[in-house]
Amino acid sequence: MKKYSVNELRQMYLSFFESKGHLRMNSFSLVPHNDNSLLIINSGMAPLKPYFTGQEIPPRRRVTTCQKCIRTGDIENVGKTARHGTFFEMLGNFSFGDYFKNEAIPWAWEFLTEVVGLDPNRLYPSVYVDDAEAFQIWHEKMGIPEERIFKFGKEDNFWEHGSGPCGPCTEIYYDRGEKYGCGKPGCTVGCECDRYMEVWNVVFSQFNNDGHGNYTDLVQKNIDTGMGLERLAVAVQDVDTIFDVDTLQALRNEVCAIAGKKYLESEKDDVSIRVIVDHIRSATFMISDGIMPSNEGRGYVLRRIIRRADRHGRLLGIEGGFLTKLADAVIEGSKDGYPELAEKRDFIVSVIGQEESKFEKTIDQGLEILTQLEEKLTAAGEKTLAGEDAFKLYDTYGFPLDLTKEILEEKNIAVDEDAFNAAMKTQKETARKARKTTNYMGADATVYEQLDASVNSRFIGYDTQTVQAKIVAMAQLHASDEDEQDEVTEALTDGMTGAIITDETPFYGTMGGQVGDIGIIETATGTFEVKDTLHVAGSKIAHVGVVTKGMFRTGDQATLKVDAENHMKICRNHSATHLLQKALREVLGTHVEQAGSYQDAGRTRFDFSHFKAMTEEEIKKVEEIVNEKIAEGLPVVTDVMSLEDAKKTGAMALFGEKYGEKVRVVKMGDFSTELCGGTHVANTSQIGQFKILSESGVAAGVRRIEALTGSNVRAYYDQMEAEMKEAASVLKTTPADLIEHIRKLQEELKALKSENESLKSSAAKEALGDVMDKVQEIKGVKLLAAAMKDVDMNGLRELGDQMKEKLGEGVVVLISASEGKVSLITMATDGAMAKGAHAGNLVKAIAPMVGGGGGGRPNMAQAGGKNPAGIDNAIAEASRVLEGQLK
Repeated sequence: MKKYSVNELRQMYLSFFESKGHLRMNSFSLVPHNDNSLLIINSGMAPLKPYFTGQEIPPRRRVTTCQKCIRTGDIENVGKTARHGTFFEMLGNFSFGDYFKNEAIPWAWEFLTEVVGLDPNRLYPSVYVDDAEAFQIWHEKMGIPEERIFKFGKEDNFWEHGSGPCGPCTEIYYDRGEKYGCGKPGCTVGCECDRYMEVWNVVFSQFNNDGHGNYTDLVQKNIDTGMGLERLAVAVQDVDTIFDVDTLQALRNEVCAIAGKKYLESEKDDVSIRVIVDHIRSATFMISDGIMPSNEGRGYVLRRIIRRADRHGRLLGIEGGFLTKLADAVIEGSKDGYPELAEKRDFIVSVIGQEESKFEKTIDQGLEILTQLEEKLTAAGEKTLAGEDAFKLYDTYGFPLDLTKEILEEKNIAVDEDAFNAAMKTQKETARKARKTTNYMGADATVYEQLDASVNSRFIGYDTQTVQAKIVAMAQLHASDEDEQDEVTEALTDGMTGAIITDETPFYGTMGGQVGDIGIIETATGTFEVKDTLHVAGSKIAHVGVVTKGMFRTGDQATLKVDAENHMKICRNHSATHLLQKALREVLGTHVEQAGSYQDAGRTRFDFSHFKAMTEEEIKKVEEIVNEKIAEGLPVVTDVMSLEDAKKTGAMALFGEKYGEKVRVVKMGDFSTELCGGTHVANTSQIGQFKILSESGVAAGVRRIEALTGSNVRAYYDQMEAEMKEAASVLKTTPADLIEHIRKLQEELKALKSENESLKSSAAKEALGDVMDKVQEIKGVKLLAAAMKDVDMNGLRELGDQMKEKLGEGVVVLISASEGKVSLITMATDGAMAKGAHAGNLVKAIAPMVGGGGGGRPNMAQAGGKNPAGIDNAIAEASRVLEGQLK
């Protein structure tokens, strides 16, 4: 059997499945696209999930890929064993509702035996214990004896993750020979030793799990094959481990040459050699996909990997930076399958070099401090490093927690991770509070001030909305409630929020009341949605938004496309504002000056000096003038001239505004001339229509008009018409008769209210009944204290007035309960008050008995309560309280 290289095996696999009608697709980025469930792509199937779930239609129902993958779940074991690694390539052939078991199994066998040349007698398939169909295909169609087909349970041969698509799988094991075995008599497929190695796994996605263990057949059955390229190379090249296959061996030899070491002479050195070999592969591929070292997410994974490799370089006696040379070796070894590595060589090497340089400045001092901490712990007989000390190593010397843990683990010392996390949380909260209040859209410009002052942008959007430009700087941005701070970066990847600065741009940056443009920035490798455009430090224009696909690097050539429809709406509003200001000066007087303005795609807002509210007639007149000038189709002409020349034209300038030597003068026919740096329509007819929505006061001597233009006016009237039709429908009439119908309803409502009040009054009287026989006389003052049901406070007041008239002179106390709530009112006549009666104090004394409180004037007071059960006690108490009041 020929010992094919890794690059040959990759090409052979993809070509084989191309011959079976599969579309060969390039490896997807390590950065997941629209998938928040993953930090980094970790399998061949992961980037194809939308095709499996039906969210997206695949380019073909048969697809084959070699996908770069990273898994860091057991990073602490990388190097310690020759089995573990963080980076690997996953060969895959996939079917989205096309072929199934009858094709997938024979093709797997054909590739391994006929294309690669593995001995069929050393291959052993396994199937799920209940998958009779797969067993039958292996036995009857492929001719594999029953005793060579292994049946395993769910744990080994059934793939599922909670609810959703799932299914059995078949695996193919390769017998590497006795020299790799454990020597035990029962050693066979499934043994933990290295003799029988799984090289192929086909998942038959045929069921749907409802999450409660109930399985139903999928209408569309899928095939998901995974085969580790490095593992296949181990079998084909007949080597011990993945670190011995040709590409990794070449890298391993490079590490040994730099360190002056030999592999397999010292187990301690071998661990470090394997760590560096694996980690530099991961770092190189991650950076090629735009992942940058940072203290969060994917960037933190990369930083951990680079710094772990750096530390193991120190253990091998390597002084200074060495990873850039190894990155070159990775690129040379893998560029056949991944040509983008060579294209991005300078970028990759630069990022690794910068990260190494950062760590170089602190690693020696950090290691020295860690050694001192170890000695203190040993002297004290302790086995746990304080979390605060671990955090200091992280915060001051750049030691990721797992690096500190790994170093101490060698001395059997643990780390108090809870205390470390508490210190981290405290620091982040302190940093967040210290930060200026801002939003992720970049209002806080501190990050831009870190950029080279020579980096500038030139706005060329007065005449074009699309331009080719070079990315000269970028920043990753965070929301104000996030723990991380904004930072300058060399790359932005899928899902990241950031700012892109180019040498030229057609995007208008927010300024002079006009909001920034939105749109798209595209390169050969990515798409960026611009959500805002800002003027930042110096003469830089930042396009703020999110990467929706792929990655961006500083230096990339990009195509910038302004959202033309949104831009035109802003232009309409801005140009209309110029017409509005002139119309206001004509109608209200020349004292009108601009005090502020705002234009976005939805509306225009104009603040101006005026000392009283505009009348309806004035508003109407202003609106008419603006619409007349729109209808006249005035040409909008912009000239650039000196400020002195601009003043001579009579152009209006903003009070207090600072202007440069050259200014832009925007002239609309002979009607309006203003100094303005914003963007405008070419002719006033493009504004379409103008509608004032409101006029209001915002400060002393400052009024505000809000208005719409163009299609927004039509949308406004469409909405009003829809609301009018809905109102007419609710009232069972037509829009034409709506006003008359409303008038009739108002008359009916007025009559019904009057009738209702009359009925309520009658009901209250009935509820009170004939109560004059309940009148008591206390110290010569009459008291009427009575309770009733379902009378509200208004009803009680009306009854109180009536009872007061009947008494002539005296005190009235009325209490009513309705739906669990109590209303209480007291009234005292002038004669009663002259003898000491006080309605307010009386309410205050008896209200607590009904679970409430209240008070009022001497002649009338009221209260509310929540305890109807206390009404009788309150009635009884009223006489005692009144008696105490009277002289």
